[in-house]
Amino acid sequence: MKHGVRRFHELDVEEKKAYYARDTDTKFRYTSNFDLFTAPFANWRDTCFCIMAPDGPKPEELPAVLRDIQLEYTKEVMRLGICLFKLLSEALGLSPNYLEEIGCSEGLAVLSHYYPKCPEPELTFGTSKHSDNDFLTVLLQDQIGGLQVLYEDQWLDVPPVTGALVLISNDKFKSVEHRVLANREGPRVSVASFFTTGMLPSSRVFGPIKELLSEHNPPRYRQTTVKEFVSYIYEHGLDGTSPLHVFRL
Repeated sequence: MKHGVRRFHELDVEEKKAYYARDTDTKFRYTSNFDLFTAPFANWRDTCFCIMAPDGPKPEELPAVLRDIQLEYTKEVMRLGICLFKLLSEALGLSPNYLEEIGCSEGLAVLSHYYPKCPEPELTFGTSKHSDNDFLTVLLQDQIGGLQVLYEDQWLDVPPVTGALVLISNDKFKSVEHRVLANREGPRVSVASFFTTGMLPSSRVFGPIKELLSEHNPPRYRQTTVKEFVSYIYEHGLDGTSPLHVFRL
């Protein structure tokens, strides 16, 4: 998958232009910062964005250099995601199928990032500080490094491990704040698979899981649709703040 992503991003510019789009309704698009006109500054990366589930693109809509491997990789990530949702459900004391049954594994968006060498990495980021706004993220990264997570007000490196994937409730499981440093080495390639229904025309409402609430653990957030939650990111960009504060009771 990493080789396929690199092959696409290193195509001739004219070939890549055919896939360039800023239209969020396009199932596969090649773009730069999705928040280019809303974020405080631009990040040092290009991205292929593709909605793969529940209604993915036709094979011919995917670039030939990436097509077969992206379809195969998506199948495996979906299988892994369903397994992880079962484990997370059990960890919350719920039935294994709980999170899957409420739709958490229904949608999948795959973002394939390409971070070129940066001549002045101290002036920008590969990806600004943020926390993901989906149900679950599965991240594949190469050996260049640069991913950091915020822990007790300190930025800690997440060193790449060959063959490993990185993972991310009423604050029971927290989406970690993270960023990617720009790097003089490169290019760096990563593939983030987001289990989200934010692109779907769904009016389903989510909120703190009722089975987890009690007098001593009241709801901390109001109910919302995924689309409303995700729209905060598109309106504000990766500005270093989490959308959660908007929904806190």
